Amino acid sequence: MRLTVLGCAGSFPGPESACSAYLLSVDGFNLLIDFGSGSMSALQRYAGLHSVNAILISHLHCDHVLDACTYVVARRYAPDGPLPPLPVYAPDGAPDRIATAYSLDEGPVDDVYTFYSLQPGTFPIGPFSVTVDRVNHPIETYGVRVEHEGRVLAYSSDTAPCDALLRLAQGADVFLCEASYLDGVDNPPDLHLTGREAGEIADKAGVGRLLLTHLVNAWGSEALTEEAAKSAFSGEVEIVRPGARYDV
Repeated sequence: MRLTVLGCAGSFPGPESACSAYLLSVDGFNLLIDFGSGSMSALQRYAGLHSVNAILISHLHCDHVLDACTYVVARRYAPDGPLPPLPVYAPDGAPDRIATAYSLDEGPVDDVYTFYSLQPGTFPIGPFSVTVDRVNHPIETYGVRVEHEGRVLAYSSDTAPCDALLRLAQGADVFLCEASYLDGVDNPPDLHLTGREAGEIADKAGVGRLLLTHLVNAWGSEALTEEAAKSAFSGEVEIVRPGARYDV
């Protein structure tokens, strides 16, 4: 599997990155995991406007879903005619959320997307076996585990520490994990992870490589976050960048 980081900024776009969007590719099939603010631009830069075969939205906060609204134009009004509906796996409420954010007057976006409601469990998306489970965030949010031919990518989405995340990450070759908060300060509970917490989960789960994402640089320090993660996890730790590609 090949992972391409389209956007990795936490909570809102940063000066050098769109919000969360990650393209996972194998055998010509491209699964877009999250489609956050500004990431449609990066999709065109690093992959191609119509390269996506399916979309999985972990939750409905703007920094993970908003460009699915913008993408309506690219598919509905393509010069060669409307493109076939694209499968979208997302929490309940996604059809109304995306349609309302796109337009208050034009109604549903069923011509653009075919929606499938996420529930905890395992299911196929193209060549991938995908497992999702509810994680610790204020709205309905799913962590993700993707498997293909014995290789495993785990993705935290947005979450505070929880047992579900540890299960999803167990033995993963690559663990793409958020680290929004700094350690040693009074962070809001049940919302996000710190670098140290991401490292602790990676260590307990026995992952191969820890990729830190969703940092909010306006509020924190990359160096401190990376140092905190390395203090808890002895394996490879890296902060992801837009355009970075990783073999899983």
